[in-house]
Amino acid sequence: MFGAVLGDIIGSRFEFDRGGKRKDFELFTKECEYTDDSVMTAAIAEALLEAGKEADSETVKTKVIEQMCNWGKRYPDAGYGGMFRKWLRSKDHKPYGSYGNGSAMRVSAAGWLYDSLAKTREVARWTAEVSHNHPEGIKGAECTAAVIYLGRTGKNKEEIKRYVEQEFGYDLWETLEELRDRHEHNESCMDSLPKALISYFEGNSYEDVVRNAVSLGGDTDTLAAIAGAMAEGCYEIPAEMISEGKKYLDKDLLAVLEKINTERFHE
Repeated sequence: MFGAVLGDIIGSRFEFDRGGKRKDFELFTKECEYTDDSVMTAAIAEALLEAGKEADSETVKTKVIEQMCNWGKRYPDAGYGGMFRKWLRSKDHKPYGSYGNGSAMRVSAAGWLYDSLAKTREVARWTAEVSHNHPEGIKGAECTAAVIYLGRTGKNKEEIKRYVEQEFGYDLWETLEELRDRHEHNESCMDSLPKALISYFEGNSYEDVVRNAVSLGGDTDTLAAIAGAMAEGCYEIPAEMISEGKKYLDKDLLAVLEKINTERFHE
């Protein structure tokens, strides 16, 4: 469960094109920090653990809303988007039709906690629908969780890519170099998911996937969080990376990550 959080921390100092579109950068510096990506990843993880494996849609959604609001209050300055900030502060917490990449950056726990692809996708959809209920927002969350599940259950990248193209319809024909050439800062699922997926498919290790995502520029913390979450499904994260990344997290964030690593659901 460190995949998304480490990607967020590593990518944080390059957001808004602050570092150039390169892969040869220092992973951790004093400018790195966790952002809303890590906070909401922890919120979803805690919500799903509290809801339990057999929870229905209403229970999961209630827990997701409750925990996102709890974590939002504890970390009010984590860098939330304007519409999501309003959602956190609202009284009714109605979905607002978002197709932003927030639905995908926070969903990784769903990729680890369930025993079937169908259940993984179902729960991922529920976590998105409470706010990002646009079809593209839902698709982004489902796709991210599905890639994690498929990777951790032994599917190779060719099989995963074929599944993604058939099930979600993302266009993955571009190379990383081509994506860099047509660069723009775009925080939609429609833009971020293909970038994260291509970073993942062209990578050869967890670190390489994250470096790929950061090298695309723009919304680098979220791109690296999504791609890093996917990569953790099939690559072991080096222990030294985890150890270094932990230095940027407080005890509350660390506690949830450690909890989900020890309390994953099993058959």
